[in-house]
Amino acid sequence: MKSWRRISGGVLLLSSVAACTLPRNAPLRSEIVRNDQSQTQDFAHYEVDSKLLPVVASWRPGSGALATSGTNWPKGGTASAKASGQIIAPGDAVEIGVWENGDNKLMTTPGTPSAQLQATRVSASGNVFVPYVGAVKVAGLSPDAARERIQSRVAEMIPAAQVQLNAKPGTQNSVDLVGGVASPGQIPLDDRSLTVLGLIARGGGVPAALTNPQLKLFRGGRSYSISMKALTDNPANDITVQPGDKLIVGKDERSFIALGATGQQKVVYFPKDQISAIEAVSLLGGVDANRANPKGVLILRQYPASAVHADGKGGPTNGRVVFSINLTTTDGLFSAQNFTIQPGDLVVGTESPIVGLRTILSLFNTSATSVYYVDRVN
Repeated sequence: MKSWRRISGGVLLLSSVAACTLPRNAPLRSEIVRNDQSQTQDFAHYEVDSKLLPVVASWRPGSGALATSGTNWPKGGTASAKASGQIIAPGDAVEIGVWENGDNKLMTTPGTPSAQLQATRVSASGNVFVPYVGAVKVAGLSPDAARERIQSRVAEMIPAAQVQLNAKPGTQNSVDLVGGVASPGQIPLDDRSLTVLGLIARGGGVPAALTNPQLKLFRGGRSYSISMKALTDNPANDITVQPGDKLIVGKDERSFIALGATGQQKVVYFPKDQISAIEAVSLLGGVDANRANPKGVLILRQYPASAVHADGKGGPTNGRVVFSINLTTTDGLFSAQNFTIQPGDLVVGTESPIVGLRTILSLFNTSATSVYYVDRVN
């Protein structure tokens, strides 16, 4: 009779477990990919292996992906700079001094050999006004070339005169350095050979605490972007800045989401330009050794309708794609190392089926012990 009670208690427990779903905080791999071959399939499922990698690499980026860092960056580095030194532009402030020798003086007095003319701004047409001479075009010239041009015009009236000129860049002849540096602000463009890195250096540099800093350049109604690492890795990317440029330095806003039986469940920002699937798992502290299914690391990605190909050539067969990675095989590990995570991806660590079995056995053992205890009491 006592044995029957213990057995019946165990049967009742297993029956109750079978009749309901055990509480879990991660899905099973089978629950997500079970319908990948069904008639009503609403997603595409691909096993990540060495054969799939070049195929996926040829597809367009997913909907959440941004342009690859540096792909639209203006071409031409420091070697292509057409001008160096200061170039006068409309809006610059120009100070002109005239020195006269001899007895016949036009701009000076006998006791004052030089005349400092009132500072003037270069007009929109690129001219400055010089007394007794008129308008002289100086925009597009270096300060030395502008001085020589004005002096040649003044010499027509005063043969022995000498001209001194100093120009200060105005707002139209400057660049704006916005955020992400120690001292942001408007930087006068007093040297046309100034590069992006030189501009950042003038602003005090990028703080070390800024992870994978990204640069955004606004020029002529267009925007360009590149990471700091891509800029420093390739000297050709260190382009010269132009008047009116605006450079913004900020953090990398790209991210992916981690859920399920991973070490952490959170939004993860990209620590560098590209990360692989295996690096993404590492960033999360790996998969949970007590819960995760190492054969079922899933990456969910949404593709735009324009990237979908019904025949499976040139793109996925559905805009909603599930990539599954098996971390228990050599090919799976190498493939995970070369599979690139895209911004907006959802990385899911599925739960091992054995976790449910452990829970059942644990519950059964607890219940059997309780039944035995009650039986002994009775």
